[in-house]
Amino acid sequence: MAQLDSTPSSPPVSPGNAGRQGHLAADVLASVVVFLVALPLCMGVALASGVPPEKAASVGIITGIIGGVLVGLLGGSPFQVSGPAAGLSVVVYELARTHGYERVGLIVLIAGSIQFMAGVFKLGQWFRAVSPPVIQGMLSGIGLLIFGSQFHIMLDGKPLGGGVANLVGIPQAAWRGAFTPTGVSGSAIVAVVTLLILLFWKSTVPKKLKIVPAPLVAVIAATLVATFAHLEMKRVDLPERLLDAVQWPSLAGLESWHDWRTILAAGAAMAIIASAETLLCASAVDRMHTGQRTNYDRELAVQGLGNMLSGFLGALPMTGVIVRSSANVEAGARTKWSAVFHGVWLLVAVTLLTGVLRQVPTSALAAILVYTGVKLMNFGVARQLVKYGRFKVVIYVATVVLIVLTDLLTGVVCGLVLATGWLLHTLSHLEIQREDSADGGSINIRLRGAATFFRVPQLAKALESLPANATIHVRVEEVTFIDHACLDLLNNWKQQHQKLGGQLVLDWDSLAARSTVR
Repeated sequence: MAQLDSTPSSPPVSPGNAGRQGHLAADVLASVVVFLVALPLCMGVALASGVPPEKAASVGIITGIIGGVLVGLLGGSPFQVSGPAAGLSVVVYELARTHGYERVGLIVLIAGSIQFMAGVFKLGQWFRAVSPPVIQGMLSGIGLLIFGSQFHIMLDGKPLGGGVANLVGIPQAAWRGAFTPTGVSGSAIVAVVTLLILLFWKSTVPKKLKIVPAPLVAVIAATLVATFAHLEMKRVDLPERLLDAVQWPSLAGLESWHDWRTILAAGAAMAIIASAETLLCASAVDRMHTGQRTNYDRELAVQGLGNMLSGFLGALPMTGVIVRSSANVEAGARTKWSAVFHGVWLLVAVTLLTGVLRQVPTSALAAILVYTGVKLMNFGVARQLVKYGRFKVVIYVATVVLIVLTDLLTGVVCGLVLATGWLLHTLSHLEIQREDSADGGSINIRLRGAATFFRVPQLAKALESLPANATIHVRVEEVTFIDHACLDLLNNWKQQHQKLGGQLVLDWDSLAARSTVR
């Protein structure tokens, strides 16, 4: 959902312009890069989502595997890579806190079913119809929430609850978490190492090394520092077997219609947010290459299948993820197989590298998400939005504030309501300009904009203020639309004005052409 440069960075892709072996080699190399980006993010997002620590890493990787293999193979966007997303971690965390983590799988299953049906009924394009200030506000709000919650985890603490509490508690958490009676805490050292690498990796290393993802380098460096310095801190917890993390959906406790209504509403909210994020990400990825375009309905339906399977296994919801997708394109992917292979590598890693993954400090993963949250908090976008009107900034700020004060869905819905209200105001805006002649016997009335029933009082007031015996010329060249109510007002006022000795000059044919009345 982030804004991206539209300059194509990969050559056209077609089955006949290169041999299969050339495509396969390029896809394998690209898949390795995407895997290296995805592995730490899958684990980190799971921890941020409120998943029990003993299941978090496995659950995140399961979602990444499904997003890579199933969605990558069947989806409608050849270069988009799907998996657990930082944006949805906020949603999942709130759902887990409200309904219990055991309900999250069922909610994800419901969300996936809604996505699948929406794709089947070709509603994909509608999920992209979101006003830019709302999108930017959502990203900034998510960034604030991620930053607030993960800052505590980065210092081996626990989030304090809601978004405001987490943000207000940062200074105290920083002081308590950074220092121990014997000096600087191990989690603080690891966090600083991780953040420094994320900040300066690409700007300091040779060009050939820039293809190596900064998050991977940060995690490896942090793990080595923690291991060789014998630092005491929390580490990634993985079960002996991947299937031990699976949690089948349960209907226990859902006995009343109120219980079901709450779960269904949560599933619908998740489906809307996940679909919008996925399809906007797919649109951004399309601008990065000159190959096959996205089939939005197919992508939405297959994302639904992926979330249905993910929910059935008790894993996290997935979306198309811009970080992994852009890495895929930049690494030279040629077909959908790069996304599929990355899912296979995730499966291999969680199966064969369990011992290695258990050495990763959770502080390093949280630091990656703190960095991600800061990048999402792009408050400078307000300066760009003001070019399109100050109310755009109001929509943006309101969305951010409400997301932090309430929850993601409330903030987005309120942003959409404000954006819709502004659209209705713009579409019904009517400007009335009066120009009197020197002798006062003739008056020009210029109408600009849309003359709808909303503007009947404004138009009536302007007409009633005119002299009774004057000749009135109503200019309608700049009227974009007029409805029946305003036409009736003009017609009735013309008859009254003529009875009082005045005259109304108006191009009725031109005005009728701008009306629904024929």
